[in-house]
Amino acid sequence: MWEFRRHPQDLTPEEQQRLEELFRQLPRLRLLRDLRVRFQQIFDTARDRQKAQRALLELFVDLLESFPDLDGFVRTFETWQEEILNYFDARQTSGPVEGINNKARVILKRSYGLKSAESLWTRLILDLNRAKDLVLYTIDEIHELVAIFRLLCHPDRT
Repeated sequence: MWEFRRHPQDLTPEEQQRLEELFRQLPRLRLLRDLRVRFQQIFDTARDRQKAQRALLELFVDLLESFPDLDGFVRTFETWQEEILNYFDARQTSGPVEGINNKARVILKRSYGLKSAESLWTRLILDLNRAKDLVLYTIDEIHELVAIFRLLCHPDRT
């Protein structure tokens, strides 16, 4: 149900009504959604890593009180705490790079028998071109970059 995943302020009255019906059937789901919204707000509003860390720890206490089975989520944070809190220093993530890596893995998995690196590269570019607004490069610009990289890496090739 998309209404559950979207931010409460972005819901239409009809979507809010459907969500309220879901909460009537599963009351604890409202609390889980509220915790998720708090989590998102921390990443949207915390001004520095100390405030973010304090807010996240308070959130995790509330989370574990209500949903002890989510302790794996908190352990993941503890494992990657330094890396996660680094986001609050400059508000930069490796999300785009991780997305490209994931896309490449998916292409490899679905491309049984694909042997040529050139074919893999072409498929990756075609898939990424669908998200050009997010990637910020058109397919032509990426082809130009590839040509430059090839010249730098293999100047004897033309």
